[in-house]
Amino acid sequence: MEFPLHDYVAGARVATDLVTTSPTVRGPAGDGLPNPEALAAFLADHDLRLDAPPPTATDLFQVQLLRREARGIIETETADQAVAGCAVLMRRAALGPVLRRDAEAGVDGRWRWHVPTAPGAALADELAAFLAAGLAGVVRALGHGRFRDCAAPGCRGVFADTSRTGRRRFCRPELCGNRVKVANHRARQAVR
Repeated sequence: MEFPLHDYVAGARVATDLVTTSPTVRGPAGDGLPNPEALAAFLADHDLRLDAPPPTATDLFQVQLLRREARGIIETETADQAVAGCAVLMRRAALGPVLRRDAEAGVDGRWRWHVPTAPGAALADELAAFLAAGLAGVVRALGHGRFRDCAAPGCRGVFADTSRTGRRRFCRPELCGNRVKVANHRARQAVR
């Protein structure tokens, strides 16, 4: 696997989405990654094409552990702690960054940094390097303050806010944000 460093948003988004699959966040809904097939679907939904066979039970277990590590980075108290956590994840499979022309822009394309991973690296280790680059990119480009707890009452989710305005409030806007809007609407209706 190889990923561009300039697109940290993709890695941060996958990190957030991975963390929100946790039973800690989902509560009674259970684990969002209950089996290798769910992991394969998660990877496909995020357009992650890993040059590997379909995920195994071992891959699933390792990614579930990685999910905890990603959450730990998002929950750090300082930027230095977050960067140190990212460095640990990056070392699991990443090789040194390389400079390559942007393939989509043709021969005259811009030069961009890419991070290749070691041949034969485990799925969780490749994913760890991708998430680490994304989360480190958030710290570098947007600041540690973009790591947040979900504002929905009772939700234990955390996320990396990569929105342009930096006003994101919910780990899963389509779920947590919607619940808050519905509750606020009902409260307004009850007052009338």
